[in-house]
Amino acid sequence: MAMRNTYNGPERRVHHVYVTHNTEYHVRKGVCVAVKPRNSDAWIANHGALRMRLDGLFKQGTLRAMPARSIVGSCMYFSDGDDEILTSPVIAVVRPPKSVVFEYPPESQRA
Repeated sequence: MAMRNTYNGPERRVHHVYVTHNTEYHVRKGVCVAVKPRNSDAWIANHGALRMRLDGLFKQGTLRAMPARSIVGSCMYFSDGDDEILTSPVIAVVRPPKSVVFEYPPESQRA
C-alpha cells in the first residue's frame, strides 16, 4: 500500500534546485549556494549567482514579475543590491538529496 503525503501546511523545505537547460541553481532559504552545469558533477566556484538572493521570476521576453507558483517556464532573477543575474527559463524544480547538500562548496555554508 502506497503512503501519500497529506501535509497541507506551509512549505518547510529550505533547499531547492532550479534546473535550466544547461545549469542547476542550488538555493537555500532564497539564496544561491551552489551552481553546476547539468552535464558535470563539478561545482562552478565563481558563478555570478552565488550568494545572491532569488528576488523574482519573470516570464521569458517580458519584464513582468510572475507569482511564485509559476516557476517552471519562468526566468529567475538573482540580485545582491549591486549586481543582477537573469537565468534562462526553469524547466524543473527538485529537492536535492541530502548527499548533494553535504557536497556543496564550503563557502556556501555561510549563506
